[in-house]
Amino acid sequence: MQRERLEQLLSGDDETSVAALTALRASASYVVWDGTTSAESLARVYGRRLRHTLQKDIETSGLEQAVQRLNRHGGPVRLGQIRATDGSWIFMLFLDQDGGTLVACTGVRQNQPGPPPSDAC
Repeated sequence: MQRERLEQLLSGDDETSVAALTALRASASYVVWDGTTSAESLARVYGRRLRHTLQKDIETSGLEQAVQRLNRHGGPVRLGQIRATDGSWIFMLFLDQDGGTLVACTGVRQNQPGPPPSDAC
């Protein structure tokens, strides 16, 4: 998929799509894989990831909405990924079967803040 086409698909006004588009326009790497996967199975997988990220306090963007949209979509989806140039965020894209419509988008922060520095000497 051409970068320009992917930019068009990310032209929504939700926070996660805007962040993914910003990363893409800042020369982020991206891939859209061939083939499709069941939206229902991805909704289950990403539902588990949602619970895991909440338990571990991992910062995400749009994950709950992505799970909801995948559950509603019902048809097969193509997967894509955008990796921010600094590696701080990875965005997963869920496109309809022909890649013409963005079904959902979610992001997960890769550089989680560490524990506060210790005052012990």
